Amino acid sequence: MSEPKGGPFLITNTLTRRKEEFKPLRPPHVGLYVCGPTVYSDVHLGNVRSFLTFDVLYRWLTHIGYTVRYVRNITDVGHLVGDVDEGEDKIAKRARLEQLEPMEIVQKYTNGFHDVMRLFNILPPSIEPTATGHLIEQIEMVKRIIASGYGYEANGSVYFDVPKFAEKHAYGELSGRKIDELLANTRDTEGMDEKRSPLDFAIWKKADPVHLMKWPSPWGEGFPGWHLECSAMSTKYLGQTFDIHGGGMDLKFPHHECEIAQSVAADGHAPVRYWMHGNMLTVNGRKMAKSEGNGFTPEELLTGNHKLLEKGYSAMTVRFFMLQCHYASTLDFSNAALQAAEKGLERLMKAMPLLDRLKAAETDEADIAALEQRCHAAMNDDLNSPVLIAELFEGVRIINSAHDGKLKLTAASIDRLAKLMRAMVHDVLGLKDEGTSAKTDDGALDALVGEFIRMRAEAKGRRDFAASDAIRDRLEVLGIRLKDGKEGTTWERA
Repeated sequence: MSEPKGGPFLITNTLTRRKEEFKPLRPPHVGLYVCGPTVYSDVHLGNVRSFLTFDVLYRWLTHIGYTVRYVRNITDVGHLVGDVDEGEDKIAKRARLEQLEPMEIVQKYTNGFHDVMRLFNILPPSIEPTATGHLIEQIEMVKRIIASGYGYEANGSVYFDVPKFAEKHAYGELSGRKIDELLANTRDTEGMDEKRSPLDFAIWKKADPVHLMKWPSPWGEGFPGWHLECSAMSTKYLGQTFDIHGGGMDLKFPHHECEIAQSVAADGHAPVRYWMHGNMLTVNGRKMAKSEGNGFTPEELLTGNHKLLEKGYSAMTVRFFMLQCHYASTLDFSNAALQAAEKGLERLMKAMPLLDRLKAAETDEADIAALEQRCHAAMNDDLNSPVLIAELFEGVRIINSAHDGKLKLTAASIDRLAKLMRAMVHDVLGLKDEGTSAKTDDGALDALVGEFIRMRAEAKGRRDFAASDAIRDRLEVLGIRLKDGKEGTTWERA
């Protein structure tokens, strides 16, 4: 395929710690894998930001002409409390607390996750595999790891031998961790009667008799380790080497580091060419966490039902707010920032319908081609959505000026501007006009307001300015704002 508009697409590769030109393995096809949720509780805003980041990546790759196979997993077993190798499975624990079957918990919170993704207009992946649906693939991968000499069985569990792996391979390369420092700083004594090293991690774990989720294996009844599922499922659907793996920065170590080690041990080479990690959310400068009392759920954010929120904010306001910050930067939540985003989004969305009302002129007084080039250049620069949004507001300025008769555009430029704005706002950034779904009667409303505009014009014509002003003021009270311009009077919702 030809080079994208605005130049090549650059990605900051976590593995190399530099910005690199993206060159897929098998163009125009792209393999993208993103770590999905562990479905034992409601989705929080930190999850939303991470999935939004890769939603925009998916949208942009598609927009510039790639055919993307996007795989995002559902973790429904093997993720233990505390992200360690000992203790209770997060889903089994929630099942016990809610007195439900583990798969009821999985279904309940998977449904909730999908509801939240739809609410924020986050596109579904091409494939959404589950850990429990790929036990055979995980068991086979454990066998290959043992055969390579990097896995060992102990009392029905199988562990990955990290120090042995590190003798020949760069364990810690992704996260920047050094094996000697990890060993010196470790405090992990759990399971040391089975592990050869405190750095070793379980790739298959023996299940206690009371464990709710367990399956037969060559090593006895048990369940897969948390890190194993992503290695098995990503390579199953995208190949042993694929293009992009994404996730939150909190997954770099140990989860993604362990994924690399498992794939290298099982298949002899690194699985991923470009690693991408999104940054965290903070609230008033402090990390968002349930323990801090500042971890908003989407429901709390939308309703305003939280002590730190002054009001509720719409899903598109939150999406727009998140997009105003680069995915690799820390994003700080505050009421002031959300309210500013609300106003900015309103201004952007009010300009969009005006595109259909612009009158063509014989000459151009704005360079739409240059604006288009800058928009593409922003997104090709490591998904720089804040710069794109700034360019879109330049587009808003042009739209408003042309609508008010202060700037001339030819028919070709109007068409190009309309296609650019709609593609960038709706297709790439995934922003929707949230009022649109409620405007089922806008045709009738438009006709009704049009009648009032006609009556007001008649009043002006007979110089009855009191009646004219009364019509305008009454409509304002009812939420309809009139706007007089060179081309006549238009209206918008106040």
